[in-house]
Amino acid sequence: MVMSGIASATVIDVHAHVRLNATNGAAGRHGPEFGEDADGSPWYRVGNYKLVGVRHKASPFTDPALRLARMDKDGIGFQVLSPSPLTYFHHIDPAEAIAFCRKHNDACAELVRAYPDRLGGLAALPMQDPIAARDELQRAVVELGLWGAATGTEFSNPLHSEALDPLYRAFAELDVPLFLHPAPSGIDGPPGDPNLKRFDLDVIIGFAAQESIAVATLIFGGVFDRHPDLDIWISHGGGGTPMLAGRLAQAARKRPWASEAIRKDGAFEEALTKLWYDAHVTDPSALALLRKWVGDDRIVYGTNFAGWDQPEEGAHGEIAPAWAGNARRLLRKG
Repeated sequence: MVMSGIASATVIDVHAHVRLNATNGAAGRHGPEFGEDADGSPWYRVGNYKLVGVRHKASPFTDPALRLARMDKDGIGFQVLSPSPLTYFHHIDPAEAIAFCRKHNDACAELVRAYPDRLGGLAALPMQDPIAARDELQRAVVELGLWGAATGTEFSNPLHSEALDPLYRAFAELDVPLFLHPAPSGIDGPPGDPNLKRFDLDVIIGFAAQESIAVATLIFGGVFDRHPDLDIWISHGGGGTPMLAGRLAQAARKRPWASEAIRKDGAFEEALTKLWYDAHVTDPSALALLRKWVGDDRIVYGTNFAGWDQPEEGAHGEIAPAWAGNARRLLRKG
């Protein structure tokens, strides 16, 4: 029997994207929109980017009945919905991004209100305008009842920029977390490394690189020194962070730009445990390495639900009993 409700669920999935029919066309010329080619192949368009072969209509991404049935099949009691990385719209005109985020958040709030025992929701934010992002976070949490927000890792300001401090303060004051998840480069912004355009490497390797850069930037940039009550979780176990952690710690001790605080022995390693990481890492050896650096109490369960890399059986191996309690602590539902 699947235990539902955030308070009692034994499996809580915090890495589950949603695409909402109400947002079709909400970003103007950028879309989003979906349909089928003449041969029946489904597609999803965002700006000049067209994703072919992933079904959206009549799929768990868009149909809540299909989502709940798949959750039951996979033994997931509760799920936290976040915006699709294809629809962050962090590089388009701010007014268009604000309009899209408001539409998305209104629709997401309506969806999770209909299924309060199975679904919670995270807001989309217009990160090209940090003050507008702060205001939308406040509206989404206070007025709509969403549980935090999810954004990409790359936008006009780097993650350690002081321009983001008003937004980070709002997360801390509202007592809600931020989920960072990369988007493929070039959807609505800079094209990125052309080497990543082969073999879907922008998703397979590019995401891991963005996640690693995000972790390093937050720590080296002193974000948690300025905002000690801020909680951020990173998708895919922090990307390459577990493999690179020793090298990053050595850089913290030896490189000339490192602050005195991060130079101390063990300081970088301790800073790694201020972040949270989802366990969608594919291989048990990667999970073991993540555990070595951050311990089990900073890991939460995630699936990339119904995505290309979620196994048919629902999970990549282990689902630790502690992860549901961790999710409740992260989401302030414990």
